[in-house]
Formats: sequence, structure tokens, C-alpha cells
Amino acid sequence: MLRQSSEQVAGDALLGETLRGVTAAARAGGYRVLVEALPPGTGGYEEIVRSRQTDGIIVSGPRADDAALSNLARDDFPVILQGWLPRLNLPSVDVDNRAGARAAVELLVRQGHRTISCITNAPLAYTAALERLSGYREALEASSIPFDPDRVVEAEFDAASGYRAMRTLLDRSPDCTAVFVASDVVAFGAMGALRDGSRRVPEDVSVIAFDDIPLAAYFDPPLTTVRIPAFELGQAAGQALLDRVVGRPVAARTLLPTELVVRASAAPPPVTARAVGSSTGR
Repeated sequence: MLRQSSEQVAGDALLGETLRGVTAAARAGGYRVLVEALPPGTGGYEEIVRSRQTDGIIVSGPRADDAALSNLARDDFPVILQGWLPRLNLPSVDVDNRAGARAAVELLVRQGHRTISCITNAPLAYTAALERLSGYREALEASSIPFDPDRVVEAEFDAASGYRAMRTLLDRSPDCTAVFVASDVVAFGAMGALRDGSRRVPEDVSVIAFDDIPLAAYFDPPLTTVRIPAFELGQAAGQALLDRVVGRPVAARTLLPTELVVRASAAPPPVTARAVGSSTGR
């Protein structure tokens, strides 16, 4: 079950690889995979599980406000989260969102940036968005850069929301020299807003994103981003669900490592920005 709208699912460039991994695990165990998009605020999957139309479910993109998950956890149904909700006793398989985001922002800091903004991949009710924001904050704090909430804007999975978020940041923080965007697709929209605002990437504003979808390497400029192992993520979630269905023990939380892929969209800040930062002691 995908806790997104059909339009958001259609724009997810890594979903195919993740589902391929889930399907590989399911077929090896003699099971089939059914996929359904259920945006927040709509029911459906709790009824499917309780009616025994499926042996178990993987919920991708769990939200902290999802009451159905609480009910299923209470009744011990076979559920695997592709994400994490610490308050629920449900096994989780995910990538290390926090470490990946921290590595991305640490690169910007090493390059000399001190005014670094953040655009989330989704509303913060989604745990992946919250964890990527936490990684951003941790990197700033480790470098004694104050966290400024005005430098953070939430996006909603797609490029259009990234465009709007970047326009908001340009209004709020015109001195920004770098932005961590927690999704490649959202970053494409943000880069469009920078272009329309006469800001060059990376000469004026550096951009680092998250996911490493296939298009990222061929964008202009090629996108520095955090690569997630999409196939392995799906395969691990699928295997965990199979284990859960047959009663084998499943780890409470499984985290897959990410990899920072350095390309051309991030570079040291303009000389004038570095001079200003030094003179103000930042």
C-alpha cells in the first residue's frame, strides 16, 4: 500500500525498482504482489487485511497520523513498514534517511557554505521527510551553524511543489548559497525556480538532492544526490513480510545504507558570500 495519491505514485521514478525487489522476494516464496495507491485521508487497506484478501501488507510512506496502522499493530496483523513509526510496534525496513541527509549537508559545509536551506520531499507527517530534515539539522549543528526554521520549506513529492518551495526560499533567504532538497524530483522544480530567478546552479546556488533517480545523472547540471538502493529496499521489505506471515522472527528495524553521489550541481559558494561569512564570524 502506497500512502500517496495516484499522481504522486506515477511521478515516483524509483517505485518500479522497489516493486521489482518486492516482487522478487514474493515470487521466491510463492506469493503474488498487489499494489494500491491510497492517499492520506482515505481508507481501504485495513479492511483488506481484516477481510483476509491478503496475507500481509507493506505500507510505503507511513504517516504519523495513520490510525489504521495503530489498529493493525494492536491486533498483530502481518504489516511491514517501508518507513518508520517509533511509537508503533511494527517492523520497519527503510534506508538510513538521516545519515544520507547528514552526509549531503556535510559536503556543502566542507565546500564552504554557511547559508544552507532545506526543501523537504514531503510534508513532515511522512517519517522519511522528518528524518531527512533531522539529518540536515544534525549536520548544521555539528558545524556550529544555527538552525533557522525560515530556511526550511515543505514540498509535496513533485517538481511543481519544489518550484514553489524554492520561490518561497528566495523571498525569505535571498542570501542562500546552497539548498538541500530531499528528493531529486522536487529538486528539478527547485532548480527551475532558481533559473527563473536568474540564479545559476552551482555558480550562485548549489543544490544537493536525495534518491538518485536515473534522470539525475543527465540533468543540467548533473545532480549531486544521495543514492538509495531501491531494488534492495523492496527485496528486504518483501522478505521481511514473508517472514512475518509464516511466523519467523523479524528485526524491529532494518536500515539500508545510502551513498552520496557527487556530480556538478554542488560547488563552493561565490567568493563574495565566503567573504561575508568570514567577516561575520559564521
